Amino acid sequence: MHNIQEINQAAQYIASKTDAKPKVGLILGSGLGSLADEIKNPVNIPYNEIPFFAQSGAVGHANELVIGDLMGVTVAAMKGRFHYYEGFTLDEVTFPVRVMKALGIEKLIITNACGAVNKDFEPGDLMLITDHINLTGANPLIGPNNDELGTRFPDLSQVYDKDLQAIAQQVAQEKDVTLHEGVYAWWTGPTYETPAEIRMIRTLGADAVGMSTVPEVIVAAHSNMKVLGISCLTNMASGILETPLSHQEVIDVAAKAREKFVSLIKGVLENLSA
Repeated sequence: MHNIQEINQAAQYIASKTDAKPKVGLILGSGLGSLADEIKNPVNIPYNEIPFFAQSGAVGHANELVIGDLMGVTVAAMKGRFHYYEGFTLDEVTFPVRVMKALGIEKLIITNACGAVNKDFEPGDLMLITDHINLTGANPLIGPNNDELGTRFPDLSQVYDKDLQAIAQQVAQEKDVTLHEGVYAWWTGPTYETPAEIRMIRTLGADAVGMSTVPEVIVAAHSNMKVLGISCLTNMASGILETPLSHQEVIDVAAKAREKFVSLIKGVLENLSA
């Protein structure tokens, strides 16, 4: 469990770099860092300058926190996240969420690039995460609980905020963006799943599978933050098509879907600023 002194030290360092008081946190997945480039009056803080922050080595992750104004909302955006498959502990993976809470952020928008398990979905589509399945057997809250950070046994029955989901659906409708709803399954990676594993995941009721997001969401719930999760479906999961899976395909499809993804997130923020 995170040390409060470390969380506060990181938050104080970030606060010392800007007068802005962020209200919404953004965690930007593979290929989606370009949204942070649209932030006005940005203050860019490299992760390696922030006390106790890790550094992602994943392709498509820029390793900096950007604070500024987006659609009338002061945001703190993570350009790049930390993954369990990189060898980070789940404490390291979720540390930025703790720091965002310490900065006063109450709403968190989490994005990712992931594989479609639901055969009705197409690569390049977007999916609103309505629930998740943790298939890893790991949990960032394992260990002694710090009651100052959250309750020992957090309720995850409403972990993805219904009001934020309603805003996202309304914006998608206005912008004519296809936004599926579905359940996201967390797989550790870094291997893609086998066809048999995908059949299992579909049987369990998941619509998409990816290697991130769930640990951050669990810690956000523990911190009493409201979460909106949106996935970019970059490929059909293993065994659905005959073609092998590649990370390049994930990056390429995320780039093609970027415009509608960015437009959707901006529309949500515009509603939050109203």
